[in-house]
Amino acid sequence: MTKMMQLQPMPTKKMSNVLTTGAGRLARAVLTGVSLALSVGVLSTGVVPAHAEQGGLARRTIEGRVQDRNDAPLRGAIVYLKDSRTLAVKSFISDDEGTFRFGQLSQNTDYELYAEFEGKRSKSRNISSFDNKNDFNFTLKIDVGK
Repeated sequence: MTKMMQLQPMPTKKMSNVLTTGAGRLARAVLTGVSLALSVGVLSTGVVPAHAEQGGLARRTIEGRVQDRNDAPLRGAIVYLKDSRTLAVKSFISDDEGTFRFGQLSQNTDYELYAEFEGKRSKSRNISSFDNKNDFNFTLKIDVGK
């Protein structure tokens, strides 16, 4: 059987002596590092802290219009945004002005953007993770003529 060791509180007079020894300084440095890491969100569960998104880590936005060959807006076109890494697809149905918007997108991902309307498809547009822009605006044209 294993004996359990019970820790006894140290008198406050000796605490300052412990923190000035080599082991005490090391313990203080480790605790300082851990508290600093916690305050900036390094030791998290993979969730980016809210202050990091607002201050340092910007997110991407892709928006634009779907139009026919005569530049008239296409209401009800389905706009697809495909994540090239995971192959996940988001979609958006264009409004009365043919506009669409995808927000809160990762900067570290490549995307493919295209639209479909009445069985016809626009050309694909690619957004590269190497492009340092955060806001993109595209016009997707679909030839809906007979």
